[in-house]
Parts: sequence; C-alpha cells; structure tokens
Amino acid sequence: MITGTETILVVLAFALLVGGVVGSLVPQVPGALLSLAGVYVYWYAVGLPLVVLVGLTLVGVLTWIVDFFGGAVAARVGGASTTTAVVAGIVGLLLFFVTGPVGLILGVAATVFAVEFWRQQDAKQGLRAALVTTVGMLASSVVQALLTGSMLVTMVVVAL
Repeated sequence: MITGTETILVVLAFALLVGGVVGSLVPQVPGALLSLAGVYVYWYAVGLPLVVLVGLTLVGVLTWIVDFFGGAVAARVGGASTTTAVVAGIVGLLLFFVTGPVGLILGVAATVFAVEFWRQQDAKQGLRAALVTTVGMLASSVVQALLTGSMLVTMVVVAL
C-alpha cells in the first residue's frame, strides 16, 4: 500500500523526470541530473529492481557526459583549437544569463568564428568550425532529449 508521503515522492520523481527531458533541450539546465534525481527519488519512495536502477544510472551518467562535453567535442571536430572551445564555452555561459539559449548558441558560433579567424587568418576555416560547433551543440541536445526521454519512458513502464 502506498502512503501519502510515498505518493508525493512519486509525483516529485516524475516531475523531475519530465523536467530532465525539458532541461536537456534548454542550455545550461542539467537535464541528466534532474532525471537521475527523479530515478533516485522514485527508488527511495517505492524501490526499483537493482538492474533497472543501475541501467538508468548509467544512461543518466552518459547523458551528463554528452551534455558536458558535446559542445567542446563538436568544436574540436570542426577544427577549432582547445583554446577556442574554452573561450566559446565561457562566452556562451555568460551570454546565456544575459540573452538566454539563442544568445548562447549565436554567441558560441560567433566566438568560434572570430577566434579561429584570428588564429588562422582563414574565414572559411573559421566559418566551418563555427558551423560544426553549432550543429554539434544542437545535436547534443537532441541526443540528451532522447536519453532522458528513454529514462522517463522506462520509469513509466516500471511504475505501471
């Protein structure tokens, strides 16, 4: 029999899981960590089979890694230097708080282009690095949404 407290915790768990999916699409919101929090709140409230708990934890950690390193990996794949990736990350973080997600994406793209153009004196290479970085950031969000969505679906199946 589920008590009132357990019901509240289950509702909180699913709110966190839904927040994780939404958060995976919004830059600088830790979707993976929200999803993991939802899994562990549910586990605390009513329990989960160990294999499910471990599996969802691994998916959550993978999602966090994609979130944390996706933009930097995309910048490097696009030909940007490590310095460029770091500078773009700092600019993006600052712009996010001032202009929101659109400013973050545009700011990172502009920063990658500017730093790579300055570094290599090649507009084509700077543009390539900026485009690949931007596409990589957006693709990273899609992957995160799919992973956090799979965590939510798994928890719905387990709860039913």
